[in-house]
Amino acid sequence: MTNKLSKDKLNYFKKKLEQMKEELEEKQDNNTNSDELANYDNHPADLGTEQFEKQRDAGLNLMREDELQEINDALQRIEDGTYGISEKSGEPIPEERLEVMPTARLLVSEEEESN
Repeated sequence: MTNKLSKDKLNYFKKKLEQMKEELEEKQDNNTNSDELANYDNHPADLGTEQFEKQRDAGLNLMREDELQEINDALQRIEDGTYGISEKSGEPIPEERLEVMPTARLLVSEEEESN
């Protein structure tokens, strides 16, 4: 099935995905830099808080890595000419869905089926 999105729309979504990718990478860089603070003379409660924050940040980083992979996959689909087409049915994904979720791989109904 051929992609129904115009070249302008594909460029629009490509720019949107690249901007999302840039923002995500910035967040990861900022998070990495904040880990460099010294932890000398910390009260035990501070160490517990710090441990919690490190675990939370590690979880957020994993989520960001997954999101980054989704963005890279979507950019690759643009290059391959398969962006905006459901990986399950081959049907076009509505532009409205792509606007809200530019990394969408499936139609909403197909996504609901798999949950």
